[in-house]
Amino acid sequence: MVRTAVIPAAGLGTRFLPATKATPKELIPLVDKPAIQWVVEEAVAAGIERVVLVTGRGKGSIEDHFDRSPELEASLEASGKWAQLDQVRAIASLAEVVSVRQGRPMGLGHAVACARAALSADETFCVLLPDDIMHPTSSLLSDMLAVTARTGSSIVALKIIPGPAISAYGVASVDPQSDSDCPRLVDMVEKPAFGDAPSDLAVMGRYVFTPAIFDAMDRVGPGAQGELQLTDAIRLLCHEETVYGLPFTTGRFDVGDKLEFLLATVELALEHPDLGDRFADGLTALVKRKGFV
Repeated sequence: MVRTAVIPAAGLGTRFLPATKATPKELIPLVDKPAIQWVVEEAVAAGIERVVLVTGRGKGSIEDHFDRSPELEASLEASGKWAQLDQVRAIASLAEVVSVRQGRPMGLGHAVACARAALSADETFCVLLPDDIMHPTSSLLSDMLAVTARTGSSIVALKIIPGPAISAYGVASVDPQSDSDCPRLVDMVEKPAFGDAPSDLAVMGRYVFTPAIFDAMDRVGPGAQGELQLTDAIRLLCHEETVYGLPFTTGRFDVGDKLEFLLATVELALEHPDLGDRFADGLTALVKRKGFV
């Protein structure tokens, strides 16, 4: 049983400046919850019990968000704000949350490697990138964990990205003789030119790894700019043992992109049980007033 999720959250958030100058990008809210809470809740819904946050300088507020807040709780209790009190306490009870520090940004692989000391030596674990938010109805992570439980192998999430946009991703080459619903990876290329991409299957921000990923990281070592790339380690791993890919089509929001972040906010706000109907009315009126319809 996979019980631990690693969430790398040490990035500088430069694509969201100036909002991220003093506030971690992972704490920018999507409707009424910070982005990283959506990710932790996804992990918990899939059966994860323990979360390892990989943070960096200036990211202490992420750890605080998942901790108890006695002063705030006392204030809410004294004011009789019971619903808000329950919400605040529930956040601290989502999972066992621990954190490790990445001294300086040295690539995604290095960030994941920083979590090694917080895991047992033989522990299989999952990695969730906080720039990728999955819709609450998505079963992607649960399905990936089920594959690992059945096979004992690592698995990565894959999404079809048509056209030149594939060049922005790590791209998987899969065994054409394997099951197309859960193909076996034979190679990976990081951000290939459109004409050189081995497929249209881009690697997305959900992974389940056996402990062998750390040995692969040790052997590939740092690459360009001294960064340790997770893609390089996965590439080595799939050359030496079975690594599966799980294609999916819907439910992902790339909240590391400003436009995608806004679209995710709108969609999730429309589905909010308390705000959805009123937001829909207000949004419709605004769109009409601005002359878009």
